[in-house]
Amino acid sequence: MATPNNVTPTNCSWWPISALENDAGKSMETEEIQDPAHPAFRSKDRLVLYHWTQSFSSQKVRLVIAEKGLPCEERDVSMPLTEHKEPWFMRLNLGEEVPVIIHGDNIISDYNQIIDYMEKTFTGENVAQLIPEAGSLLHSRVMQYRELLDSLPMDAYTHGCILHPELTTDSMIPKYATAEIRRHLANASTDLLKLDHEEEPQLTEPYLSKQKKLMAKILEHDNVNYLKKILGELGMVLDQIEAELEKRKIEYQGQKCELWLCGCVFTLADILLGATLHRLKFLGLSKKYWEDGSRPNLQNFFERIQKRFAFRKVLGDIHTTLLSAVVPNAFRLVKRKPPSFFGASFLMGSLGGMGYFAYWYLKKKYI
Repeated sequence: MATPNNVTPTNCSWWPISALENDAGKSMETEEIQDPAHPAFRSKDRLVLYHWTQSFSSQKVRLVIAEKGLPCEERDVSMPLTEHKEPWFMRLNLGEEVPVIIHGDNIISDYNQIIDYMEKTFTGENVAQLIPEAGSLLHSRVMQYRELLDSLPMDAYTHGCILHPELTTDSMIPKYATAEIRRHLANASTDLLKLDHEEEPQLTEPYLSKQKKLMAKILEHDNVNYLKKILGELGMVLDQIEAELEKRKIEYQGQKCELWLCGCVFTLADILLGATLHRLKFLGLSKKYWEDGSRPNLQNFFERIQKRFAFRKVLGDIHTTLLSAVVPNAFRLVKRKPPSFFGASFLMGSLGGMGYFAYWYLKKKYI
């Protein structure tokens, strides 16, 4: 029977040991309790988040958790290492997507349901309410901008800006990423064709269908005319938000309070806007949309939200975002498959190369 928030309670007695160990990015070897059947693992107050640091939906959920001040065990599921396709994770979410949360016996894998669940479940005097009471003016504003911001095609912006860096300025993404994605696209066509003619018991038709749809989506995002179209539409959305921020200044003129998108209260709408601006800056679009002085309210908003504790905790310094994703994956790959002497030599050379790249990249940015 579904709960009021449309989440079906699921018994977690099968919770896989690999999901609690280093396959999920966090070893349990240093913890006192290692048995997933232990009552501590079934605590109704225990909140576990499976996410990937660079997943946009994961970042928004992590910001919600941080702003509410909730104790949460975070387990990184590396998409580059395809951990989301491993059996232990597919038991949590057959859709092979992050984020996923487990709270007691509830497993929730839909991004919007996760946010609604946390807002309805975790309440109290010392817990921030990010969605105002229904029926209020503030609530209608928050829901309006929640829908608007969540409707932005962030995956298209991301793929498009990587494939067409000429449309960006000071992107944090290294230039080799463009060539790497194009190489994968070229190989994907051949690989999928082979899979269609081979008997692979572990590859089902839904999996093949999903991979084909994903490739088709990226190819669409590679269309520069399509990218220019959606970036133009993004500009209109940011114009609307700029005007909304200006309205708040007029509405609360003379009052001593910190102004946010929907009022004097920090809400879910601000989290979504902050995460969106952070991603746009990472992609090299901030100078086009607000750092050129065309949207001063938006620029002021971004400068202020970056100073919030939750924002700094979850997203950190934007200039090291890429490194925070690459380096841990390299070490986790070694931990999963201990290399031979030759492999170890190759790995150390690769890490040395990454270290050199990191030095060169940061030197270029700051020196």
